[in-house]
Amino acid sequence: MDRLIFLFLAAILAGFALVELPLAGTFLASLAPFTTVVGVLAILVFSFVLIFHGVKSLFNK
Repeated sequence: MDRLIFLFLAAILAGFALVELPLAGTFLASLAPFTTVVGVLAILVFSFVLIFHGVKSLFNK
């Protein structure tokens, strides 16, 4: 279970990396809004999953 939680934390960090990815001045500049949306969605989804697992484990004990 600990490995799964670390995987979720890594996914949240990857989401933050996508949000802060500097694409201005490159040929990928047109993808900047897409990477921002994907990053925000990754942060929200995996944060919710971590909160859900935390609440679930709290009530199981």
